[in-house]
Amino acid sequence: MITGLNHINLRAPAELLATLRDFYRDVLGLTVGPRPGFDSDGYWLYAGGHPVVHLSTQRAHEPVRGPVDATRPTTYDHTAFNGTDHQAMAAHLAASGVTFHEVRSDITRQHQFFLQDPAGNGVEINFPF
Repeated sequence: MITGLNHINLRAPAELLATLRDFYRDVLGLTVGPRPGFDSDGYWLYAGGHPVVHLSTQRAHEPVRGPVDATRPTTYDHTAFNGTDHQAMAAHLAASGVTFHEVRSDITRQHQFFLQDPAGNGVEINFPF
């Protein structure tokens, strides 16, 4: 039985991986932390003591991940995070030059920010009210 989401893993060439690390650390506030000694480079980024974003180096011989074939595009849309203090985060995103769209939902009782990371992956941040 599934009890929750453990982490996401993003695989990219080393130079993009460093950019993604910086984004998730500096813009979203995750913390780079310990990572097992895998046979490839990468980073684990933590929120609340849990490694929620894994970044793995894509090796030169590995194919780029994506749609299985042209008739079946990928269905991935975004990863959602919980956040606190939507006003401070809005100011921080703006100061970081990150474009985002904000929605306030009385149905879900939260503010939601929608943006993209430097690789174009969708990111959602939810702030309960």
